[in-house]
Amino acid sequence: MSSNVLSEWLETPRGRYLLAWEARKIDLLVANIFGFHAVQLGMGGIDLLQANRVSCRLYCAADREESGASLYAEGEELPFASQSIDLVVLAHTLEFSDHPHQILREVERVLVPEGHVLIVGFNPFSLWGGRRAFSGNLGEMPWQGQYISMLRLKDWLSLLGFEVRHTEFGCFAPPLASEEWLRRWSFMDALGQRFWPVAGGAYILQAVKRVPGMRLITPRWRNAKRRKAMVPAVHHSTENQWNKHQ
Repeated sequence: MSSNVLSEWLETPRGRYLLAWEARKIDLLVANIFGFHAVQLGMGGIDLLQANRVSCRLYCAADREESGASLYAEGEELPFASQSIDLVVLAHTLEFSDHPHQILREVERVLVPEGHVLIVGFNPFSLWGGRRAFSGNLGEMPWQGQYISMLRLKDWLSLLGFEVRHTEFGCFAPPLASEEWLRRWSFMDALGQRFWPVAGGAYILQAVKRVPGMRLITPRWRNAKRRKAMVPAVHHSTENQWNKHQ
């Protein structure tokens, strides 16, 4: 799927409704993630890293006709060295790829230990997922995607050694085409968060890359200094006791 197609859809009432929630949540999550390099894949033309403080922020696009990209590459073969990226944002990338597992493997490869990945996707168990099922996986954007459930995504990430830090669902109103009707149904966002929080039309997941066996190693001179400081105290105490008995 061309990123331009998604960008055009995001300008529709449904797209703006979805983007408003996703951009707000991503801003909150990326604001406190630090490092040197951050990469966004998906949702071309929309800067989802604007609230992040990482010094080098890149947008990677698969479509060479897409403007504003820092570089062009497929998500299945990222042009970055292993363990060189601190943050990766996958914005509706997995559900429109033929090889979502490979994208996640590439993300795991390029992330530094303790690096973060944020994944935004459509929830198949929602009114939006029902609309996709009704369309028979055909028709206009975004119903042709292969929606991935949160549970399945967590399983994939667990196998790759990720620890899920945060999950959240949003966009509980029906995917109506009219902006007026979306406003009329906006009350469902508050009700959904309270009564059926896992049934939002979209979700966001934050996970951290864990490396088994990693531990913080302190310099040996600290332990040596500590032992050296303890010796005179023990010697002084012993000497005082000896003089006392003389």
